[in-house]
Amino acid sequence: MLTGTEVKSLRAGKASLGEAYAHLRRGEVWLEGLTISPYLPGSYNNPPPARPRKLLLHAHEIRKLIGGTSRKGLTVVPLELYFKDGIAKVAIALAKPKKLHDKREELKRRVAERELARSVKGKRA
Repeated sequence: MLTGTEVKSLRAGKASLGEAYAHLRRGEVWLEGLTISPYLPGSYNNPPPARPRKLLLHAHEIRKLIGGTSRKGLTVVPLELYFKDGIAKVAIALAKPKKLHDKREELKRRVAERELARSVKGKRA
């Protein structure tokens, strides 16, 4: 649920999904951490940039999300913001969080790639 000035700011491309996540509260899905910059001509009508926003979903979609998060240990992650027929929409997905050993392996892989790139760059010069 968005206000008019938030929609105008979204159309201008002033939103950040970087730290956004969704969670279920009392049978409703809420999007937290989505930052929509204030619409400058909106003056006093602008809501806070990082307020929680309720996602409007069908009951069967909410039940599917509840099942995935409670039984399988998945989390709800927003993927993208887009407009369809003039209505702002958020693509969400159920995702499995990384385990600690996965994060360590990813860090090792990045360091190795960085060192390889440095060595290749050094040979060219």
